[in-house]
Amino acid sequence: MRSPWHHNAQVPVYINNIRTREASNPLSALPGPASVALSPYAVDPASAIRHFEVRVTRPASACLVLEYELLGDLDRVSVREPIGHPDHPTDGLWRHTCMEVFVSPGVPGAYLEFNFAPSGQWAAYRFSGYRAGMAPLTGLRPPRIELRRQSDRLLLSADVELPADLAGAHLRLGLAAVVEDTIGRIDYWALRHAGERPDFHHPDSFGFEI
Repeated sequence: MRSPWHHNAQVPVYINNIRTREASNPLSALPGPASVALSPYAVDPASAIRHFEVRVTRPASACLVLEYELLGDLDRVSVREPIGHPDHPTDGLWRHTCMEVFVSPGVPGAYLEFNFAPSGQWAAYRFSGYRAGMAPLTGLRPPRIELRRQSDRLLLSADVELPADLAGAHLRLGLAAVVEDTIGRIDYWALRHAGERPDFHHPDSFGFEI
């Protein structure tokens, strides 16, 4: 994700363990799916989004399931219609409404980036270090992306296969999203913001462990 400078304003982040759902999350320290709230980099009282939440499950050692839920005035959010399940990645998805997850093996250095668009388009990259050595992540099945939408609620789910070298490993995740409104304005949402501008790649933004 590449982004312009913004004024910084932090919103408290919470992590809430969901104990009422039947799904299990055996590889996490939490006994069930975890729900985390994302916050905008710059607080705007006029924002179309009033709440943004991500649910994370790791049902198998080499699989993540993420559910991104937006609540608000979706008529003011630019959402491209689903086009199916593309077999090949698409670059530049971060220029428009796009959900993202960054995956680190828990130590500074290499990490992965996955992008999920409401259209069903996706992208996956591997980095050797902080914004360094960017290359396409290949050899995995395409993420399975599903979109459900109501008048004030959008739910995007993504089923992601992880590389074999991360299967069973302790992971740190950076959970984030780019939200474009209908006049082309971009807001940056993340579990944790670090630095003087929106930067989903910053090591300190990898705030969820699983």
